Amino acid sequence: MNNTIIHPEGWAPAKGYANGVLAGDGTLYVGGQVGWTADQVFVEHSFIGQMEQVLRNILTVLEAAGGTAEDLVRLTWFVKDKKEYLAHQREIGQAYRRVLGSNFPAMSMVVVLDLIEDEALLEVEATAFLGEK
Repeated sequence: MNNTIIHPEGWAPAKGYANGVLAGDGTLYVGGQVGWTADQVFVEHSFIGQMEQVLRNILTVLEAAGGTAEDLVRLTWFVKDKKEYLAHQREIGQAYRRVLGSNFPAMSMVVVLDLIEDEALLEVEATAFLGEK
């Protein structure tokens, strides 16, 4: 199978992983995205702020592969604080729609003890289908 590494223009180099891999069958696998900018800097320190940045990062990888938010078929969320997530349901929905619109793929939510990036409050990985090459 012919796989293509997807790395958005202007992003700092990924170290030891790929931001995205587009498989020959048109499936795009977006590696776990955290709430940092293209320069790998955490500007936002709130859950909602980081969540919005995470979703923008996913969208940027999608667009770099030629896709759109409507191509998303799965999101897997890893959050460090279940109570904070549950306390902000309305804001989460609003932020989600601001970035990804009204496309709601299959989703899973996992509460984790910690993430590799100390400042990260959540990480989200995505799968999209962009069609046969």
